[in-house]
Amino acid sequence: MPSIAGGGGWRLLSAGRGVTWLRLRRLQRPPLSSLAGGSGGDAPHLPVVIVGAGPVGLALSFLLAKFGIKCTVLERSMEFTRHPRAHFINNRTMEIFRKFDGLAGDIERAQPPVDLWRKFVYCTSLSGTILGSVDHMKQEDFDKVISPISVAHFSQYKLVDLLLKKLDGVGFQTCFPDELGGSSAQDLLLENKILMGHECSSIELTDDGILVGASFNNGGRMQERKLHCGLLLGADGARSKVRELAGIPMKGERDLQKLVSVHFVSRDLGKYLSSERPGMLFFIFNPDAIGVLVAHDLEHGEFVLQVPFYPPQQMFEDFSAKVCEQIIVKLVGWEPADIQVLDIKPWAMHAEVAEKYVGCDNRLILVGDAAHRFPPAGGFGMNTGVQDAHNLAWKLCLLLNGIANPSIIQTYESERRPVAIFNTELSLENFKAAMSIPATLGLDPTIANSVHRVINSGLGSIIPRNLQKVVLEGLFSIGRTQVSDYILSENNPLGSLRLARLRNILDEGKSLQLQFPAEDLGFRYEKGALVAEDCAKTTHQTEELKHSKRSSGEYIPSAKVGSRLPHMLVRPLHTSSEGVFSTLDLLSGDKPEFVIIIAPLKESYKLAQDMLRITDEFELSAKVCVMWPQGSGGEEVKGSISELAPWTNYVDVEEIPRATVNSSWWEICQVSNRSVILVRPDEHIAWRTETDMVRDACSEVRRVFSQILSRPQV
Repeated sequence: MPSIAGGGGWRLLSAGRGVTWLRLRRLQRPPLSSLAGGSGGDAPHLPVVIVGAGPVGLALSFLLAKFGIKCTVLERSMEFTRHPRAHFINNRTMEIFRKFDGLAGDIERAQPPVDLWRKFVYCTSLSGTILGSVDHMKQEDFDKVISPISVAHFSQYKLVDLLLKKLDGVGFQTCFPDELGGSSAQDLLLENKILMGHECSSIELTDDGILVGASFNNGGRMQERKLHCGLLLGADGARSKVRELAGIPMKGERDLQKLVSVHFVSRDLGKYLSSERPGMLFFIFNPDAIGVLVAHDLEHGEFVLQVPFYPPQQMFEDFSAKVCEQIIVKLVGWEPADIQVLDIKPWAMHAEVAEKYVGCDNRLILVGDAAHRFPPAGGFGMNTGVQDAHNLAWKLCLLLNGIANPSIIQTYESERRPVAIFNTELSLENFKAAMSIPATLGLDPTIANSVHRVINSGLGSIIPRNLQKVVLEGLFSIGRTQVSDYILSENNPLGSLRLARLRNILDEGKSLQLQFPAEDLGFRYEKGALVAEDCAKTTHQTEELKHSKRSSGEYIPSAKVGSRLPHMLVRPLHTSSEGVFSTLDLLSGDKPEFVIIIAPLKESYKLAQDMLRITDEFELSAKVCVMWPQGSGGEEVKGSISELAPWTNYVDVEEIPRATVNSSWWEICQVSNRSVILVRPDEHIAWRTETDMVRDACSEVRRVFSQILSRPQV
């Protein structure tokens, strides 16, 4: 069975608009069967099948649809869950959502007011003593200094609703088994569809794709639908069936903690907290119960309570709606009359990354939680997944249109897997920081885990489970006396010492953190679809940067290769518009487009011309941005017309430095204005050089784009 890693004749079938068949001849590949398949028998032939219709799968579907790539999504559930799950959307993900046809703006308008969720609160009950609080928003978040948009607090199911509306706008439909008939639906019928109630049950690698089996319930009878695709994208979550079928193992720490997630509503409680002690997370410690309350929407009284449990002594089945209501009342400190438990789910906390992201001869790709499972501390899970999709989509588009070589898929793994490993470590550190608070109060979680292990190993084979449960809960009850009013008091020497330590942890920023701007915006790809800088120097600087970011958390803009393009407000010249926009908006959200940023210098214009010539040769979409100093105008800015002729795909913009910074674009990027910066469609820098470093411009630029596209260099 031939591997496609080293080339092969990929040909596009029904992948969208604007396909140019000459591209195949330019790559000099023999025409084999369609990427959408040909050996799948009577199965529908599709360019892409995505498994999983969570936020990551839907985001990936939207990006591909915008790029003209048709795909089919398989979702095993018959309905989208209303359990809130993830809720924090970081800077980088919100930047990506700005180009989802206004999705970021929709989120900002629909989310709760920021003053209702900017704090984490530590207390003995929701109506009891406040032990401390942390405000996680800074003035620069509102001033939008480092990003054109701020973070958001928005429940996952609400995000899914908005994504479905965006997908509807680009021609996607949600279908159920009875709407598709039997198992022989044709490919055109399945394109740009979300097939609800379809679970990926088998995969088989063929000579030119993957034959996917999707089981579904048709009128009470289980059937299997076969689909043949060129690419199978597994976005089916932490318990990924695609990953399991592909035999890809996870590496890391498992079962860090088991918890019960209780989704409930209470407008009375929401109204009380909104007026008395608003916050996003409430860490509650008292002699009767311990838990973490996530306030998803105080205005509507929507909450999720997270409670640890310890099987087999405590089982998920023990947590009935009535038991959960009783725990809620203990943590609230009074009994709201309108508590309604909507859903109860068990889950286990892991810190794992898939050993590889790509399998089955580059035909199968893992995305999101299917590729990595983090502790929720810091909200890295969904955010990392959406950014996976953003990294992958433009590469798939160029591949499916015959522009990039199939091995470009490997750059997705080489870029995104190190980010996941780093975020796993950071999530673990943040989780340990969260655990430092109960430990300081005398409720060390490691002791609870040790007690649980002793009971399992020492008593498990001697006494029945019910008696084990009594012993375990009795010991835990004794342990919770450490947070009684008598001990946890300024009048008690031990309590006073513990409270002082708690305040120090909070004041020094050593507790659970919400925002990580250095990591959210400052991560950098070291190898992949880019032309790396000097290896030894880069590695040393990167290690230094990693350590400094962990300690300070400050984002430092950089134009180093692999970095996200720094944000700066600019104003277009030669236009009647008075509007301003971010440098990130130079990249189109509707097509994979490269941007070349230069200063208005003769040598830079010449190199930009050569770059436009080569992008035409490669049939890539590209444009030049000429960055003028603040105050430029008049006749001088008209020089770009003649300097870049005959090309007209350029824009002249004027810097708008902030009064508090007053640095030019090139100073913010920490490079000279003789630099030329090549930016990829995902807003990461693919190459940077200075004009006096390039001798044979056309040859060098051709080499650069060949390397980015994983094409053999001629």
